[in-house]
This record gives sequence, structure tokens and C-alpha cells, in this order.
Amino acid sequence: MNCTAVAGAYLLPLSSSPLRSLPSPNCKSRFSRCGRPNSTPSTGISDSLSRRRSPSLPRARGSGADVKSEPFDVPDSIKFQGALSDAVSPLLKEEEEEEEEEGSFPKRWLIVILCFSAFLLCNMDRVNMSIAILPMSAEFNWNPATVGLIQSSFFWGYLLTQIAGGIWADTVGGKRVLGFGVVWWSIATALTPVAAKVGLPFLLLVRAFMGIGEGVAMPAMNNILSKWIPVSERSRSLALVYSGMYLGSVTGLAFSPLLIHKLGWPSVFYSFGSLGTVWFAIWLNKAYSTPLEDPELSIREKKLIASSSTSKEPVTEIPWRLILSKPPVWALIVSHFCHNWGTFILLTWMPTYYNQVLKFNLTESGLFCVLPWLTMAISANVGGWIADTLVSRGYSVTAVRKIMQSIGFLGPAFFLTQLSHIQSPAMAVLCMACSQGTDAFSQSGLYSNHQDIGPRYAGVLLGLSNTAGVLAGVFGTAATGYILQHGSWDDVFKVSVGLYLVGTVVWNLFSTGEKIID
Repeated sequence: MNCTAVAGAYLLPLSSSPLRSLPSPNCKSRFSRCGRPNSTPSTGISDSLSRRRSPSLPRARGSGADVKSEPFDVPDSIKFQGALSDAVSPLLKEEEEEEEEEGSFPKRWLIVILCFSAFLLCNMDRVNMSIAILPMSAEFNWNPATVGLIQSSFFWGYLLTQIAGGIWADTVGGKRVLGFGVVWWSIATALTPVAAKVGLPFLLLVRAFMGIGEGVAMPAMNNILSKWIPVSERSRSLALVYSGMYLGSVTGLAFSPLLIHKLGWPSVFYSFGSLGTVWFAIWLNKAYSTPLEDPELSIREKKLIASSSTSKEPVTEIPWRLILSKPPVWALIVSHFCHNWGTFILLTWMPTYYNQVLKFNLTESGLFCVLPWLTMAISANVGGWIADTLVSRGYSVTAVRKIMQSIGFLGPAFFLTQLSHIQSPAMAVLCMACSQGTDAFSQSGLYSNHQDIGPRYAGVLLGLSNTAGVLAGVFGTAATGYILQHGSWDDVFKVSVGLYLVGTVVWNLFSTGEKIID
């Protein structure tokens, strides 16, 4: 080992072998001269030190010293560290971005809140006619049959667009369809006073148009949430959206009389209809049909949604034969019919029951009609949190859906059977509120199941089952009037209880929480 090698070793402190740092006994005198750079005015070694990362170091010139460094290879450990640094730095950058995004409000829940707001407006615009029809019938001399015709004209359009709205949402995206629905029914709401003054046929047409707009809302909402919401948050997100309908009814029933008293009945339709334009402006700028379309979605949230989401390919064709061949689909349809029969009867005939049976006056009946809506809004969200908590703790989605829907069926059935034994009006109102409160657990049962069994076709599935649900409301409301002419309220409740029990059996036998349609 010569002194040149030793000098080269001292110039390279990162050398992989510690033995190369030791001086050779054969060049002790020369080492003392070349190893102490401060003893000579030459700066050769310090220059070499400043260039120690070069592949080869130039020859150093000093006072009597002829020192030359050898070429060397970068050790493997240094190469690995460099490669590791190159690989880790993007991850660290991504992690820093995620930390910055951690405190931001989740975009998926902004979508949920916008859907909640749409459903709030949906029921506000729907129930305002039930209040405004009183001064309108007095002004235009409508008889009860005409009033009934006007009220039912909404369902003509509503039935028409259930399945069509689901197909449209699944093929072109929920953002466009829900946006169209809100704008359409808002315009129809604002045109109601004009149509009423032009003539009855125009009013019926406008009310049917309003039903067309509201008919696409539920399928479109179901489609967009199936793309945005992870399974672990599905129940409570849907519960929050549907509670918007309940609170919309409360808001409409509360503010409509005030507006009519202060500004006249047309003000209800003008003011409620104008709110849709405000919502649409926000929806247009903030909402996207899928997370993949949102350029502002954070990395962290995109990963969360993608980790538990299903196929996002757009639907080009609806597999009707496959859908209608699945028993869980028919369980949805039958259960939705059984559920809505009892729900529509209670909500439609409740004021009459309060007035005829409990002997409340009209003011008291209207006041107590708000209570079940409030109860449903609260219990729907409670049920949603319970359902998602059970799923996150390892319970199967199938078990959770069956538990929640069984409560949604058996709870109302139990409380309706108690009404015939209750004499106190206060207890009867409490019993009705409990019936509707347990009914709202269905939001975490059958209403969440469309996204479970066929997330790509969630809009179509909801359109199918909700068509059956709307038919149940139409037939059930009419049948209740017939039953009351030939029987009693106990008979009305017995029919509802019987259908609740049928729904319970069908649901627990044939429903599933697993994806069966891809």
C-alpha cells in the first residue's frame, strides 16, 4: 500500500472500508507531510476536499508533495440511499398534502348536504298546496271533488318519471338529473298562481309538471350518493338526506300560513319557487356526478372513496332481465309497497284522525301534524348512525339492513295496534309519533339497500321500488276513504299492520346486503 492510496483514502471519508483510513507503515515520513495540509501553503488537498464527490480527483500540487487521488466507485450503500430518497420524496410530499387537507370539510358530505337541501325544497314545494288550497278554493269556488283532483294531479307526473329518472341518472349522471328536477319543479311551483288564474286545466297541467320534476329527485340522489359515499357512511348519509324531506314538510307547514296571512296565497309559491334558483347556482358550481370528475377533490378523500367504492363505469344499457330475475329486487319492491301503504295513510289522514277521533280543532290538528315529521327527522339520523356503527364493527351489511327494516316494520305495527286501547288524546299523539319514529328506521333498511345490491343501477332500482311505493300511497289513500265509509279507524289500522307484517316476512326471507348486480 503506497502513500498515494492513503492520501486518496483520507480525501474520501465516506469510503466503505474503514481499513483504508489507516496510514501505511511504509510511508510514515511522507504521510506526515501529505496528511497535514495546514503545514504547507499549498491548497491542493483542500481543493480536492471541495471536489470530493467527483468520480476522479485531480492531481494535487503542494510544496514538495506530489499527491494524486485514485478514481473510485460510489459505494452501494450511497447508491441505495439516493434511490431511497428519490422514492420516498414523492410519498413525503403526498403525505404533506394530505396533512394540509386533513382539516378541510369532506367534499362527499358537501354533496350530501346539497342533496339534503334539495329534498328540503322538494317537500316545502309539495306541502304548500295543502295549506294554500284553502284560500284558493274559496277564491275560485272549487268543490271538494275539484280539490281532490288538484291534489292528485301531482302524482300523475310523479309516477311517470320514477323509472325514467332512474334510467336517466344511471346513464348521464346524477348531477344533471337532480339539477334538472329542482329547476323544473321550482319553475312549476312559481307558475302555480298564474295557472290557477288562467283556468283549472292549466293548474292541473302545472301540478303534473311539478310531479315530473320531483319524480326524478330520489333516483338521481340515490345514483349520485352511490358514487360518492363509502359503505361505512351510507346509512347516515341517506338518513340525513331523507330527513330533509321531513324537515321540508315541517318548514312548509310552518311558514305557509304566515306568508298567506301577510302577503296572500300566491306569495307561498313565488317565494318557495325562487329558492330553487339559489340552490341550483350552488349545485352547478360545487357538485359532480362522480368523484373522478371533481378536480378539487383531495387525495385523502379520493383514496377513501375509492377504497370502498364499486365500479364507476357509466351505464350504457340497463339489464332489465337480470334485474327482474333477482329475488332481492322483488323483496325491495314488495317491501317498499308495504312500507308506503302505512306511511302515506298516516301522513295523509292524520289530521282527519285527530279531528274526528281525538276531537282536536283544525289548529291543534295542524300543530300536532308537525310532530311526526320532527320525530322522523330525528330518528332517521339516529338509525343511520346506529346502522353505520354496526357495519364498522364487523356486522354484515345484510344483517344490519334486516335489523333496521324489521324495526321500521314492526315498530309502527306495534304502536298502531295500541291506538284502539288508548283513551287519552295525549297518549294517542305520542303513539302516532312513536309509530312514525320507528318507521324512519327504514331509511337504513330498504332505502339504503338499492346501493348495496346494485350500486351501478341504484337509480333504476329506486325508481322501480318507489313506483310501487307511490302506487301504495295512491291506492292506500283511496282505500282508506272506502274503509271509513263501511268500517272504522280500527279497520284502517288493521290493514296497515297486516301489510307491515307481510313486508317483514318478505324482507327477512329474500333481502340481502351483498352486491348481486354488477
